[in-house]
Amino acid sequence: MATAASLVAASAAAWKVSSAGGLGSSNERFLIWCRLERRSSRRNFKTIVCAGERQKGFQQKLKEKKTSKPDDVSEATSFEVKTAKAGRETSNDEETETAGTEKVVVEPTVAENGEQDQVLEKMRSQSASISAHQEVDYVVAKQRIEEEVERFGSGRLKGKTEAADRQEDDSGGDNSTVKVSEVKDKDDVTEANASDYALKIKEIKKETEKRRRTEEEIAEAESRKRADQEATAARRWELEQILAKQQAEKKKKLEQEAKKREIELALAKERERIAKEAARKREIAKLADASAFTMSKIFYYPQKVEAGAEVEIYFNRSITVLASEDSVQIMGSFNGWRWQPFTLKLEKSELGGDWWACKVDVPKEAYRMDFVFFNGNVYENNDTKDFFVLVDDGSMDQREFENFLVLEKRKEAERLAQEQAEKDRAAAEARKLAEQRAAEEADRDEAKRIVAERRERARMVLQKALPSVPGLWDAEPTSFKAGETVKLFYNRSSRSLARSTELWIHGGYNNWQDAVSVVEKLVPSSSRSGDWCSVEVSVPKAAFMLNWVFADGPPEKASTYDNNDYQDFHMAVPEPVAEELYWADVEEQVYSEIRKQRQEREEAARKKKLYKAQKKEEMKQKTKQTFLQSQSHVYYTDPMEVNAGEPVSVLYNPQNTVLSGKPEVWLRHSFNRWTHQLSPFPPVRMKEVPSTTHLKATVEVPVDAYIMDCVFSERGDDNGGTYDNRGGFDYHIPVHGGIGKEPPMSIVHISVEMAPIAKVGGLGDVVTSLSRAVQELGHNVEIILPKYDCLKYNHVEELQEKESFGWGGTTIRVWNGKVEGLNVHFIEPQNGFFWAGCIYGRRDDGHRFGFFCNAALEFLLRSGRRPDVIHCHDWSTAPVAWLFQESYKHYALSNARIVFTIHNLEFGIAQVGKAMANANMATTVSHSYAQEVSGSPAIAPHRGKFHGIRNGIDLDIWDPFDDPYIPVSYTAEQVVEGKRAAKSELQHRLGLQQVDKPLVGIITRLTAQKGIHLIKHAIWRTLERGGQVVLLGSAPDPRVQNDFVNLSHQLKNSHNDMARLCLTYDEPLSHLIYAGADFILVPSIFEPCGLTQLTAMRYGAIPVVRKTGGLNDTVFDVDHDKDRAQSQGLEPNGFSFEGTDAAGVDYALNRALSAWYDARDWFHSLCQKVMEQDWSWNRPALDYVELYYLAKK
Repeated sequence: MATAASLVAASAAAWKVSSAGGLGSSNERFLIWCRLERRSSRRNFKTIVCAGERQKGFQQKLKEKKTSKPDDVSEATSFEVKTAKAGRETSNDEETETAGTEKVVVEPTVAENGEQDQVLEKMRSQSASISAHQEVDYVVAKQRIEEEVERFGSGRLKGKTEAADRQEDDSGGDNSTVKVSEVKDKDDVTEANASDYALKIKEIKKETEKRRRTEEEIAEAESRKRADQEATAARRWELEQILAKQQAEKKKKLEQEAKKREIELALAKERERIAKEAARKREIAKLADASAFTMSKIFYYPQKVEAGAEVEIYFNRSITVLASEDSVQIMGSFNGWRWQPFTLKLEKSELGGDWWACKVDVPKEAYRMDFVFFNGNVYENNDTKDFFVLVDDGSMDQREFENFLVLEKRKEAERLAQEQAEKDRAAAEARKLAEQRAAEEADRDEAKRIVAERRERARMVLQKALPSVPGLWDAEPTSFKAGETVKLFYNRSSRSLARSTELWIHGGYNNWQDAVSVVEKLVPSSSRSGDWCSVEVSVPKAAFMLNWVFADGPPEKASTYDNNDYQDFHMAVPEPVAEELYWADVEEQVYSEIRKQRQEREEAARKKKLYKAQKKEEMKQKTKQTFLQSQSHVYYTDPMEVNAGEPVSVLYNPQNTVLSGKPEVWLRHSFNRWTHQLSPFPPVRMKEVPSTTHLKATVEVPVDAYIMDCVFSERGDDNGGTYDNRGGFDYHIPVHGGIGKEPPMSIVHISVEMAPIAKVGGLGDVVTSLSRAVQELGHNVEIILPKYDCLKYNHVEELQEKESFGWGGTTIRVWNGKVEGLNVHFIEPQNGFFWAGCIYGRRDDGHRFGFFCNAALEFLLRSGRRPDVIHCHDWSTAPVAWLFQESYKHYALSNARIVFTIHNLEFGIAQVGKAMANANMATTVSHSYAQEVSGSPAIAPHRGKFHGIRNGIDLDIWDPFDDPYIPVSYTAEQVVEGKRAAKSELQHRLGLQQVDKPLVGIITRLTAQKGIHLIKHAIWRTLERGGQVVLLGSAPDPRVQNDFVNLSHQLKNSHNDMARLCLTYDEPLSHLIYAGADFILVPSIFEPCGLTQLTAMRYGAIPVVRKTGGLNDTVFDVDHDKDRAQSQGLEPNGFSFEGTDAAGVDYALNRALSAWYDARDWFHSLCQKVMEQDWSWNRPALDYVELYYLAKK
């Protein structure tokens, strides 16, 4: 095929020849170019025609092929179609035409159709290319002809064109060259040009017609292709139908065969079932005969009951209490009546006699089935023993089922807990939103109140405002607006600033709304004579009044002022801002500030609360760990933390117990305070641990265990021989991760004191703090207290009268309220026993408190409360012990146990002795004090139930991190800085010299018990060593009080700035002394426990004490008690002495003061250590809980 490039090349060559040969005009050259173009176009059309003829032949042969083999769709048939490939090279006058053929293979299959598509596409491409060239040639030729017609005349050119067309037709259109020499002259050239153009137009028309025919042939070929595809699809569908029919027939045949086999199998099973049924009936008949012979009331089939299967129960009604009943039902359950209860009706069986039967499905968790028979209210329960059947091959034994049951209970408990937690969360969210709304309303009210006060003050000042004071000050212009600038003039002559070198204005607006907001220097006025000065002031946009004073310098340097005789200067703004809008803006600003401050306080309180809770929990865990480690010389566990559902090894050292030297030691254990459902567990013989004196035994911990209980014996039989049970307390080890939870005990304290509402001494602190600590361990704690008329009711929440009853010749009114989170019942007899304005001090105290004890027990009985433990304290409530045994033990309070605590044996010996005789358990407030008083006639007969448990302090009340009475909060990490600030504040408040000296604090009641002669000596000794002394306390004995008053006067004269005696009770001051003192002196002659030294260590003050009672149990001398402290899991924490004379106190006090002077860094580290020790109720509360359980045993 001739390309556009070859045509252009030929035309260019012809044009060059015509130009070089000297052809006479552009017309001659143009005609030659047209001739060449025409011949090229004809050759292109010949190529198309040739391709069209070959394509037609291909389609004819394809049709014949399909006709000859219509069914052979897969046979490949190919045809060769030659397509013209034409090329032309032109050089000067000559033209060379080259043509070639290429072979195209087309098959009538799917592949053949694809090749047909390729051929058709190629033909379309060629046709489109030729058409494009022909259209271009046609347009060019037409334009040239029109130009020639205009130039030479249409008639002459037309004739020549027609002649040329005839000549071209005669020659077959095969002219290929134009000889330039034939053009003789101008006219001949013109005629030749016209003739060639006419022929070219005719050729174009013919070629267009051929192209149309070619496109029709292509369309026909495409139609045949679609027909072939449809025929192929139809044939394929026929074959698919035949194949589907064959498969359906095969499937039907297979189904028939399967059904046949199924019928055969069913027949076989039926035959087998009939045989088994016959065998079953024979076996049941035999069992029935055997049971009737032995007079058995029941039998069951099969004899081997399997979990997950069915069992038939047969009941011989005639020999039971149901013999005369019309119908019989069975009621049962599994695994000891604890799993899947059922009730079924029995039917009369086919057996002879009076046998009734039913079928029961046995669950897979069963290891035993329990049941009885009944009809209405008539029961057959095997003489109260119930009937039971053991289940074989179950997935669980009894132990596994117990664990399974516990897990099921836990799932249910978790579900309920989750529901409750969601309710609590929603309630807390609602409560939080309500509190937030209430707080915002309160903030708004406070903002309105503040703004109202400011507005009123501004109004009163505005009434005094003047536009000017002649001769003193004025303003220009006299009329101005807020937001403008005004010049103030001031005449300082005859004023306080008359001789000042500088004049300044300190100004504000709206009664000093933003304090001093204008500070400018005045300059001498050039427009006025005399001593006038002026300053330009910008009036704030929100101002309705200006306020100012004059001074001799800016605010930070001014010393002399002219403040208008303390009235300040005021001027109303002539054209002010609207006051209502201004005050509304001020209110919004004040409200925003108040709300912001509140939110900051709440966030700080939240963080502090979170920190305290975290530290409190850490201290609890540390205390438990220390306690376990301190017992390791006797026993411990591996791992130390016992986990539910896992094995644990118990290691025991008999050498430190009553089993020392025994040939064998056996571990006897259980769980959950010896109440676990799998109890009793068999004794386990302990084995030696190589290279140690310990013995070892390993046991499995149930998944529902919350505590492990142990004792040790010398034998493994029922007698056991000698036991080590820790003095009756047994050994108890907490279990972690269990799904069981220790049930709470109900504990009631009956006391005449309770901090902070009715506190006289340490008794009130113990009652409140111990109750809170035990309550935090999960137990229910209540307190019964007299309703004194001198109670501090501001510490009682939700106080309301609950009930009243008549007793003892009067009406007893009972009130209820919350104190420190504890539930408190207040007993108020209408006989006026507690309307005396005091707690102690009446001559009839014994009678009053005895009446209270009886009324408290009567209240417990009448209110339906059933406490596990009733805890009474000291001589004042000692009557509870014997009144309970005499009058209430045999009634509804019979399950209660009495625990009696002696806080100080100095008072009420007779009452204490009687209480000791009637109490189930008794305690005093420290181990050492228990030993010291155990020889007392009131205690000695009952030493077996007498125990010492030290007191603790309430970490929420005594907390330097959150103490409102000290200047700087601090923890153990900031103890140096915190105590330095507290000492400075203490010195300032008491008028002491602000020096870096050791400060000794003394906080005590001034009684002989507290060692008042040692206190006096210690004061003088401290002053001799250059230290300071602060004493806080009073004496109940007036003589002792006067003695210390005289000492106070003496110290004022001799050491006024180094010693101070505060002879009264001052709670806030006591907090500051604990925080500011370096040492706290407690030289008691005897001390049951003492809380002073414990509180001192909480605040980082080092105790200096006498070794007695609780002081000995809690203070370990840094030089002499290292081993004793280590046995308690502690480090030395203070200085102590043993004597009762001056030399004794000097020994301890001198060492303490020397440490402060000579080893300050070591002293500071000691302060930090004592702060980190736990002297709270964490450990004592655990000991009291163990005592309560011991009382219940």
